[in-house]
Amino acid sequence: MHRITPHQPHPLFDSAATGRIERAAAATLPAHQLMQRAGLAVAQLAQALAPYARTVWLACGPGNNGGDGLEAAMHLQRNGRQAVVTWLGQPDKAPADARASWLRAQAAGVQWADHAPDQLSSCDLCIDALLGLGVSASSSRAMDPAHAMNAPARTIDPRLRACLSMLRHSLAPVLAVDLPSGLDADTGQYAPGLAPDPGPPPGPARYTLSLLSLKPGLFTAAGRDAVGQLWFDDLGVAPGPEPPSAWLSGPALAAPRAHASHKGSYGDVAVVGGEGLAERGLGMTGAALLAASAALHSGAGRVLVALLDDGQLPLDPQQPELMLRRFEALALERLTVVCGCGGGQSVGQRLPEVITRAARLVLDADALNHIAGHAALQALVLARGQQGRPTVLTPHPLEAARLLGLSTAQVQADRLGAARQLATRFAAVAVLKGSGSVIAAPGQTPAINPTGNALLASAGTGDVLAGMVGARLAAGASPLNAACDAVYAHGRAADAWPAGQALTAGELARRLGR
Repeated sequence: MHRITPHQPHPLFDSAATGRIERAAAATLPAHQLMQRAGLAVAQLAQALAPYARTVWLACGPGNNGGDGLEAAMHLQRNGRQAVVTWLGQPDKAPADARASWLRAQAAGVQWADHAPDQLSSCDLCIDALLGLGVSASSSRAMDPAHAMNAPARTIDPRLRACLSMLRHSLAPVLAVDLPSGLDADTGQYAPGLAPDPGPPPGPARYTLSLLSLKPGLFTAAGRDAVGQLWFDDLGVAPGPEPPSAWLSGPALAAPRAHASHKGSYGDVAVVGGEGLAERGLGMTGAALLAASAALHSGAGRVLVALLDDGQLPLDPQQPELMLRRFEALALERLTVVCGCGGGQSVGQRLPEVITRAARLVLDADALNHIAGHAALQALVLARGQQGRPTVLTPHPLEAARLLGLSTAQVQADRLGAARQLATRFAAVAVLKGSGSVIAAPGQTPAINPTGNALLASAGTGDVLAGMVGARLAAGASPLNAACDAVYAHGRAADAWPAGQALTAGELARRLGR
């Protein structure tokens, strides 16, 4: 068992893959063996997290997740704790393994409570073993608008709802078994009718012990807020030939720069964007300058900036290293182009030439919005990808929804599926930004980024990310590696931000090389 931290890659397995791993392991082990291992792991972590806990309330569902909780209750009771169990199952209807753990818990002398306690002031720790994988849905159905509209309403046991409410409002720490109840293992979204009330995450400590496999939903969408501190125990079972459904990305290995190198060794980045005030009275040159600053501080050899402001800004006095150019003067065939940051309406007329000629290309912001509205531009992006020319798209959920012809809610309902669709549709690497950004490439296993926090919810941080991707592409990284590395470093910078200091995009860009 170990705590999961963002320092190395991990394979992730969705609910279907986890089920296959579990069935393969169960076929080679004695009956009830996996549940015994799971219950022991839960009890051990509970005692490590709350060593002075005397009373532990366990909310156990009717299935095997509840069986894991019953097994844990038996161990806690035997180890001198008072285990109080609310079990929503019935002995004659429970799965065989869960019934065996119920018998073991009874023999150990646990205390049974028919309903969630009215108040938990005397409880030192709560264990959530209600649902686990029981609410997972397939990605294809989550992305299907028709299914979402026609899906029958979920009938929720009032006792389950009461237990969930007590767990979510508990003043004591809560340890979730496998997944926080109601969270979909595949998408990181809550099942209908099981989402917590809107608002900030609860104050008391929250922990999750993922069993057998790590699931994608733990790391994206609502998952990152729900799980709290994440622990993992594979129960002594290897995944065998089962391929990962996704990867949790890790930091890239920093290669030292050779002494015998020069600025041309690290590539040229050209930023095309930054519509001026003269166009619509909405000056957006700052977005392009932020992307350029990020490319500069990420190690690009030279950074050129073609602002769409008719040459009103000949020099950025705060960053004289940036080389301002007219668009017509850019040798696009030799450049890594970051296009769209603050581009407004003006970037539309430049897009056909950029998409067709750029050696390497990062498309962001207004470039993506123009592409979403024009089939001819979509065809150009697809053609460039089919020719093997490096291309990275960096949409946030609304931009992704426009590109896919979906609603933002549909994109967020299955972030992995949406990123895969974008990568396939445009034959490009797609970075779907947000909590647990998803990076997908055609025909490859997607990655979920584990770094970053709410400090990045600030204007301009997306422009910084685009510039970071561009710098890595210019230095010779593959599109997928450039995207994964940039997203990881972008989030890691936010994670290391000094406490109490506001994060601004400009300062974020300047700190990248430190």
